[in-house]
Amino acid sequence: MWRPNRRELLGRRGTETAQTRESRVKHNPVLVVTSLLSILLLTLHITDDIVRGISKAESSNTALLVLVVLLYGTLVLANRRSGHVIMLLVGLFAAAMPVMHMRGAHYGEIARSAGGFFFVWTLWALGGLGGVTFMLSARGLWSLRPGQPR
Repeated sequence: MWRPNRRELLGRRGTETAQTRESRVKHNPVLVVTSLLSILLLTLHITDDIVRGISKAESSNTALLVLVVLLYGTLVLANRRSGHVIMLLVGLFAAAMPVMHMRGAHYGEIARSAGGFFFVWTLWALGGLGGVTFMLSARGLWSLRPGQPR
């Protein structure tokens, strides 16, 4: 497959155009969307855990800082190795949520309680979406290895 060299990309003035920059950057919009949806579902599920008393409602800013890092990695660093690592963690957190909850002793009680449908649905959605996010980010990391065609 023919690929333009740097001189051809830069053109006669020696500056890149937006179109040539765009052609060299690999975008994965599906990964960004799955990561954002995973973050949304994680925040909804953690909020539900707090309301139910499963998790403590601490006034710590640590959770907010983690949320900011996850969003920044997904939105700003999406085409970088660090962004893929952050999205890999998003997928791992999301996929681990159902594993942690469904092994709990009170899972059946929570599922039958008021709001149990939403609780169980978010677990299933987090598991599936988190798994896809994890696989897409792992694939993206693999393609960002040195010497790999982009």
